[in-house]
Amino acid sequence: MRSFRTSLSVAAVALAISLAGCSAPTTGSTSSGTSGTATTTTTQQAVTAATIEEDTHYDGDDLSWDASTEVAISLADGGSKVTSSSSTGVAVDGNTVTISAAGTYRLSGSLTDGKIMVAAGDSDTVRIILDGVQLGNSSGSPLVVQSADEAILHLEDGSTNTVTDAASYADQGDDAPNAALFSMADLTIAGPGSLKVTGKYNDGIVSKDGLVLASGKVTVEAADDGIRGKDYTVLLDGAYQVTAGGDGVKADNETDEGRGWLLVSGGSLSVTAGDDGVKAFNTLTVSGGTVNVTKSEEGLEAQHIAISGGDVTVTSNDDGVNASGGASSSTADGGGMGGGMGGGMGGGETVGDYSVDVSGGTLTINAQGDGLDSNGNASISGGTVVVNGPTNDGNGALDVNGELAVSGGTVAAAGSAGMAVTPGTSSTQSGVQITFSSSVPAGTPVHIVDSSGAVVATFVTTKTIASLVFSSSAIADGATYTVYTGGTADATAGLTTGSIDGAKQQGTVTAGQYTQAQGPGRR
Repeated sequence: MRSFRTSLSVAAVALAISLAGCSAPTTGSTSSGTSGTATTTTTQQAVTAATIEEDTHYDGDDLSWDASTEVAISLADGGSKVTSSSSTGVAVDGNTVTISAAGTYRLSGSLTDGKIMVAAGDSDTVRIILDGVQLGNSSGSPLVVQSADEAILHLEDGSTNTVTDAASYADQGDDAPNAALFSMADLTIAGPGSLKVTGKYNDGIVSKDGLVLASGKVTVEAADDGIRGKDYTVLLDGAYQVTAGGDGVKADNETDEGRGWLLVSGGSLSVTAGDDGVKAFNTLTVSGGTVNVTKSEEGLEAQHIAISGGDVTVTSNDDGVNASGGASSSTADGGGMGGGMGGGMGGGETVGDYSVDVSGGTLTINAQGDGLDSNGNASISGGTVVVNGPTNDGNGALDVNGELAVSGGTVAAAGSAGMAVTPGTSSTQSGVQITFSSSVPAGTPVHIVDSSGAVVATFVTTKTIASLVFSSSAIADGATYTVYTGGTADATAGLTTGSIDGAKQQGTVTAGQYTQAQGPGRR
């Protein structure tokens, strides 16, 4: 196993930046299952392997093996068999199949009430190929990695596999399994096949060490957390759909320095969660791929949140993106709502070691609580950020305890007016703040028009709004802009293009002038 050698704040963010440029085409080669040498499923994996293997257990060679060395195991209730001549690492006892040695094991068939147990040595790598497997258990978890250096779960091309645990577990001790797919060792899931995991008792997929999701078509339904890694959780590729009563996807090591981080660098992740959507104790990074949190209490949550690429969409009952947690705090000089209302409200707020940094990609938030919230500082230097914030004045589309620094990208943050936060004094890109004299109904186009009559931006509301903060390179500091509502738009929501034909003029605003009560015609 590769040791974790770097601190999270340096390694995870640097890794995200390096992966953001990795977009090699997919080639789609797989193992034959009978002879020859299996290879990685995509060129993307080969490219990213070199960058992540220093920071995780994952290695590009993990997905390459000599198929002639495979041990074939045929599963059947009361009649599981090892059909390969080399089977010293496998024991069958009733409906329990125990793998005790390093190697590659190809499983097929079903156990309606059984268990696959990996109890290998601490330096052993165990590769399990699921080739049309249905696993169930009436008293616990049906797939447990009790001990190994690393376990690799490979989903065979064209195969459909299911893992379903019991509604209650006979063993509920401290180190006992608590998920349908449970590993005490580093775990990698890969392969072009499909896997459905149903966690009736508690969690769906759990690694008590590191977890890398390299590929696969995986669906998880869980009573509590959907997918949980401890030291780190990494999504490189594949399509992962998670429905969870608790948190959707997380990394939760709260005790070891530099661990508890989560990275999405590719693939697609769809989450419906009863609690937080995607969560890390330390740093949560999206550098590529697609993240769609369709339901959550808080959409993305970590001490540090960095988005450098990809496409992120969040719907939340509370905060959409929330930088908070167990880090240390300090009182800010000048405090306040971070740059909001033209540099803060003056004292009272604490600025902790938290951050939200957006440097690329797209981030779209629909939040009933704060939209983009940092208990520390926040910066936007690239990409596109669209916030459909709260309708109540107790929350804001933007809520930053420290400084909100905008130096690039495009920002449109709409919501209530009572807690409206704006870019701070360190921002090098200008913007406008609009506070409407009356609420603007959902679905209404809002147009920002320059002195020449050109429409600089059109924003279509998804809910009733009282304020809008907009910043982009198209806004000239100190220039005057006229605001219109109505007219037409070329999309039904968010930033788009449009026309002011038939629109109603609301007044004017001046770029760079931010005050809480400012509205069109009141500067």
